[in-house]
Amino acid sequence: MREYLLTLCVTAAVTYLLTGPVRKFAIAAGAMPEIRARDVHREPTPRLGGIAMFGGLCAGLLVAAHLTNLKSVYEISNEPRALLSGAGLIWLLGVLDDKWGVDALVKLGGQMIAAGVMVLQGLTILWIPVPGVGTVSLTPMQGTLLTVALVVITINAVNFVDGLDGLASGMVCIAATAFFMYAYRMWFGYGVEAAAPATLFAVILMGMCLGFLPHNMHPARIFMGDSGSMLIGLVMAAGAISITGQVDPDLLNSSAGSERAAVHAMVPVYIPLLLPLTVIAVPVADLVLAIVRRTWNGQSPFAADRGHLHHRLLEIGHSHSRAVLIMYFWSALIAFGAVAYSVNSASVWVVLAIAALSGVGLVLLLLPRFTPHAPRWAENLFPPRYRRGRRRGAHAATGAPEGDPADRSEAGSDGGEEREPVPSGFHGATAVGDRSRLPQRREISTHR
Repeated sequence: MREYLLTLCVTAAVTYLLTGPVRKFAIAAGAMPEIRARDVHREPTPRLGGIAMFGGLCAGLLVAAHLTNLKSVYEISNEPRALLSGAGLIWLLGVLDDKWGVDALVKLGGQMIAAGVMVLQGLTILWIPVPGVGTVSLTPMQGTLLTVALVVITINAVNFVDGLDGLASGMVCIAATAFFMYAYRMWFGYGVEAAAPATLFAVILMGMCLGFLPHNMHPARIFMGDSGSMLIGLVMAAGAISITGQVDPDLLNSSAGSERAAVHAMVPVYIPLLLPLTVIAVPVADLVLAIVRRTWNGQSPFAADRGHLHHRLLEIGHSHSRAVLIMYFWSALIAFGAVAYSVNSASVWVVLAIAALSGVGLVLLLLPRFTPHAPRWAENLFPPRYRRGRRRGAHAATGAPEGDPADRSEAGSDGGEEREPVPSGFHGATAVGDRSRLPQRREISTHR
């Protein structure tokens, strides 16, 4: 565990330290696209954050190769090299898209090529454990097609959800943490050495996201861009493929009692088609809904719009930070709930806890305009938006009813001056402070 923590810290530190210089490079290189209709930020923000994340990935793999215990992963498997090869291709494709823009079909082809490179180096699904049946072996063609499909789905799921500051990196970090707990239990709990690469991939992915998050939280100073979102999606898919298609359930018979019990003990995160759906269920759900919505409206599935889940949270009145936290909550609930259920699927308390937390999440989702108020004796210790007297005074002065969203522009002003009214079509959640208003947004470009 100490070596994993060291790898995590090195990956996070390298990513964090590289992000600042990468931001300056992105500004100098002109990787600051104009504001689009689907964007929620108000000022051009540099991209290419994936360059720093790729540096963190390389640093983590390099450090792990020189540690006493983790270097055995490179001796028993070629998967770390396969991951680095596929990640390099997908990262290069993302950099080109962030700077010049790449057609959606070209990006899809590049994702398939990156997945194929990993398959050629041994990172592929060999068999699928099916509950009640046992192990189902796959032919090389079936394994290749399933591997490529899993990689493409996961990459695009993460890419689609990357719409708010800190959203994609935080959600993937939560998923990677849950995945690390599961893979670590597989390796040291059951003694399955084939789970070691997936455990390493998960801890490196955690470090990449943790190192980038301080620069990407609202208001973001830099975006990861496609070079980052596709990269972390590929790393997540590589871990899922490694622990799913390479681990033989027969190795668990001594611990679980039988092959059927071993397979059931690993449900639901062991089946490859369910793994990305449970670990990153929210991004995948957003991906499916986006494809259905665009196809129903007669548009291309790759056409950009403002119908994603995070956009809808903003439209119903949630602030930017609250929308991100709600997405974090549901991702954590589904990911850690799946891991807890796989550990003890017979426990009623696990199901009851998941149901209770789901109810809490629904309540938070239905209270978009709830604002906590500070006690009267401590109002001076809190920002103006949490003071009861200030809110009533503002309502009395403007004549607007209490709770009117139009009054939200006064929240956070420390000098008492009124801000410029927010134009229709924007929400209070999209404001990032007293910054200059930008020209009217252009129409959505359909190349992405």
